[in-house]
Amino acid sequence: MSSSPSEGSGKGSGTKQRMPQDGSSAASDPLRPADHIDSAPVDDSITQPKLGLIGWLRWGWRQLTSMRVALILLLFLAIAAIPGSVFPQRSADPNGVVKYKADNPDLFPVLDKLRLFDVYSSPWFSAIYLLLFISLIGCIIPRIKHHAKALRALPPRTPARLARLEDHRSVTREATDAASAIDVAEKQLKALGYRVARYDRGRVWSVSAERGYWRETGNLVFHIALVGILITVGVGGGYAYTGQKVIVEGQTFVNVLIDYNSINQGRFVSDGAFEPYAMTLNRFDVTYQGFGKPGAGQAGNFKAHLSVREPDGTTTKGAVEVNHPLSIGGDKIYLLGNGYAPTITVRNKAGEKVFSQPVEFLPQDANMTSLGVVKISDGMPEQLGLIGFFYPTAVKLDSGAFTSAHGGLNIPLLTLDVYEGDLGIDSGKPVSVYQLDTNGMTKLNGRGTDVKSIQLQPGETADLPDGLGTVTFDNEAPQGAKDFSQSVKRYVSLQINHDDSAIWVLGFALLALAGLGLALFVPRRRMWVKATASDDGAVHLEYAGLARGEDPTLAAAVDDLVRGHERLLDAAASRHPVKGA
Repeated sequence: MSSSPSEGSGKGSGTKQRMPQDGSSAASDPLRPADHIDSAPVDDSITQPKLGLIGWLRWGWRQLTSMRVALILLLFLAIAAIPGSVFPQRSADPNGVVKYKADNPDLFPVLDKLRLFDVYSSPWFSAIYLLLFISLIGCIIPRIKHHAKALRALPPRTPARLARLEDHRSVTREATDAASAIDVAEKQLKALGYRVARYDRGRVWSVSAERGYWRETGNLVFHIALVGILITVGVGGGYAYTGQKVIVEGQTFVNVLIDYNSINQGRFVSDGAFEPYAMTLNRFDVTYQGFGKPGAGQAGNFKAHLSVREPDGTTTKGAVEVNHPLSIGGDKIYLLGNGYAPTITVRNKAGEKVFSQPVEFLPQDANMTSLGVVKISDGMPEQLGLIGFFYPTAVKLDSGAFTSAHGGLNIPLLTLDVYEGDLGIDSGKPVSVYQLDTNGMTKLNGRGTDVKSIQLQPGETADLPDGLGTVTFDNEAPQGAKDFSQSVKRYVSLQINHDDSAIWVLGFALLALAGLGLALFVPRRRMWVKATASDDGAVHLEYAGLARGEDPTLAAAVDDLVRGHERLLDAAASRHPVKGA
């Protein structure tokens, strides 16, 4: 019997039978050798290479230094700065933080743990800041190397088939020399600001041109300026300080650390780094719209008049207005707020003065209804605390309570409630001068007691409860004055800011805007002009353009190139006719 081909191949050659991938028997495929790769068992599992620690670090670095992550971090930084505008910051508005704590005693501890009152020095804000800094540097360095290499490189060769490009034009000219036509095009493109390179071959002459490298340069300048801003803010903040000071009319502030009400120092600011100057508040001017006028009671034209004593002993006059700071010794003095500071004098039952000074009352509404606190630690049988309300234009409501109907000093009234007990100032813990902790204190008059609150107008004196002494609302107006317009002193809240890095931040910001302008408005494009000589003496000219990215003016630029080249060729032909034409 004769054997079949499949049997012969199986027995004679000694090959092993196997199952092909399609499921048929190996005996049905006599042309496939036994050692074919498909003869091995098929493993459908996917084997992924292990990255290891170095591999994961490298992957993480590539992700962090990508432009996508840099943009995300920039967005996160902008979002993280929002709480700094929503909540008062200790560095800029410590009194606002105190007031927020008093108004929201339950919520304040939670927000404080989240550092929402110190946003710009919080760990989470600093983490975003540092990651953005690293990401930008990681993005910029490779791009600078690539851009420097591109600047040294020649424009790319002229494509063999320019007609494939969308913006393509072609012209056939008689009696024109091809090489001379490309010479003219080369000069024309150079005059237009292109970098050019000649690529001549055989009967084909061409010039390749490219411009728009300022676009990438501007992009790099923008990102370098951002890094400069980050560095300047980070380093400059260590040499900057911002302090607040409340000055009553007639008082003097000396620029030393101990004289600030609150201050936020950079880590590199020493106690002796303050410029030695002093300033006295002579008076504070503010105007209010009168009764019966549109916007009655609305304030405007805030102006603090100061006398400044320079380090050399000279005295100058200056003024601080809203959005018009005063510059002294490298510091900027800003006007933050203002209010009334009635002078209160307290005497004990022996007639001795135990307290006599202007007290800053904090405004509670637009009509300057103000709240103030007086603390008397010595001279009395026990410590006394007085909580007072000051009404510049007092009116009595139907409920019996008072309010101010106008911000101007028309009918000033001072009401006081007296507390006796421990003020908490001897515990060693910091206590706000604008708050009185009444826990553990006994209320001697006012609501909730049988004794009415003390009510005083300028110049009046009243007895303290329980025969403890007297309290006087001093009248500061000149003797013989017939109104109350000068009976109460004013105070201003000033912010003293020192930051030598501000000029650098401004410079980098302007540089960033310049770079952004270049990146947005400078088009990156390539142009080609090719001349092909024919046997009949004519020259076939081709023009083409290619943009990198969106460039709606590319087609018009190609048309202008064609028209300009034709004019130049016509002018050259009139001066130097081609021989044999």
